[in-house]
Amino acid sequence: MSRVPGWLGRLGAGLSEMSERLDERRAEVEREGAEQEPAPAKASAPAAEEFPHEPVAPVPRPDPAQAVPWGVRVAAEASWRLLVLAGTLWVLIRVISAIQLVVMAFVVALLLTALLQPTVARLKRAGVPGGAATALTAILGFVVIGLMGWFVTWQVMANIDNLSDQVQDGIDDLRRWLLNSPFHVTDKQINGIAKNLRDAIGNNTDSITSAGLEGVTVVVEALTGILLAFFSTLFLLYDGRRIWEWTLKLVPAAARPGVAGAGPRAWATLTAYVRGTVIVALIDAIFIGLGIYFLNVPMAVPLAVFIFLFSFIPLVGAVASGALAVVVALVTQGVFAAVMTLAVVLAVQQIEGHILQPFILGRAVRVHPLAVVLSVAAGGMVAGIGGAIVAVPLVAVTNTVVGYLHTYSREQALRQAPRPRGATASNVAPVTAAPAGDAAEDPPVPPAEPPAPDHA
Repeated sequence: MSRVPGWLGRLGAGLSEMSERLDERRAEVEREGAEQEPAPAKASAPAAEEFPHEPVAPVPRPDPAQAVPWGVRVAAEASWRLLVLAGTLWVLIRVISAIQLVVMAFVVALLLTALLQPTVARLKRAGVPGGAATALTAILGFVVIGLMGWFVTWQVMANIDNLSDQVQDGIDDLRRWLLNSPFHVTDKQINGIAKNLRDAIGNNTDSITSAGLEGVTVVVEALTGILLAFFSTLFLLYDGRRIWEWTLKLVPAAARPGVAGAGPRAWATLTAYVRGTVIVALIDAIFIGLGIYFLNVPMAVPLAVFIFLFSFIPLVGAVASGALAVVVALVTQGVFAAVMTLAVVLAVQQIEGHILQPFILGRAVRVHPLAVVLSVAAGGMVAGIGGAIVAVPLVAVTNTVVGYLHTYSREQALRQAPRPRGATASNVAPVTAAPAGDAAEDPPVPPAEPPAPDHA
């Protein structure tokens, strides 16, 4: 009898403990469900006061920069940088326009220096002092240029009367040819065209007179530019290296090694371009001049000089000078002479474009024809004929500088990259940098030296 109450007591105690655990578990489940349920909306202000609760924390919003799509962010980053570059370029163009005479004189001095500097170097190697070699070369170069200008002017003035008569006869021949041609041109139409030309000249007499008065100012500016170019050429020939070293001091120290290496390559490109262009222009002038001379076109020698000068403007200059020769042949010798002159001009220009320029200029200054056309057009719009002349050498030099700096940056990155050591070093192939492109044949970056073997 005594064991039964004890057994029942233990059973009752176990059931009570299990019941308490079940109650605790039920309470935990209810608390978890209450936390997961959304907070009920406030029915009214008294209810909120009756059942106070914790304030709900606001959901954090994402960063606005992260909400913008990646492509839009890249476009925005590139856009404001392009705007900064465009503004800088606009300010630079405005400054150049304000001092256009000085800039053009200095650019002409650079071109003349690139043409004359090899002669100065040869005279120095022959034992002539530097100052004497510079003065002799510069004076001789400017004398040759002056004689060319004087010869052209003298030929034009000496043949102006004869040329006027030949032009009048040529116009009469052209008129008769048009009347008898299959184009059905009438005498009334030709007289109407002539009357319109006379009226246009008469109505624009004031403009022509003002242009003539402005020509005096142009002559004064041209003389000033010639003097500036002359003295700049003298100093560049005599002290060009010191001027370049002083210019390097203006460059930040971090970029100075790259600019110091790009400078000689840019100068070599400019020298090759100027010398090659002079040779090509001289060949054009000689062969076209001989062709129009044997066709009995008047003033063949002055036209050849004009062809030589206009050949310094790529593409456009050859077309303009050739058209001038064809027009003179047409109005003086007739249609047959004009057609033959056109054939001579086209033949010489084809030989120039496909044989002379690739052979003489070479890869160092090769520029794509589209880049030539766009640069000549932009240079002509900005600075007239002078801008058209210097546009292509500027593009060639820029191409060389950019190509070298690109190669130089890759070389520096290869030198600063960590190199493997030990047994794995022999499995790494040496890496060389590719050439800069068609504009500059830069030597490839030498392979990295193999590291010393690990004896440890």
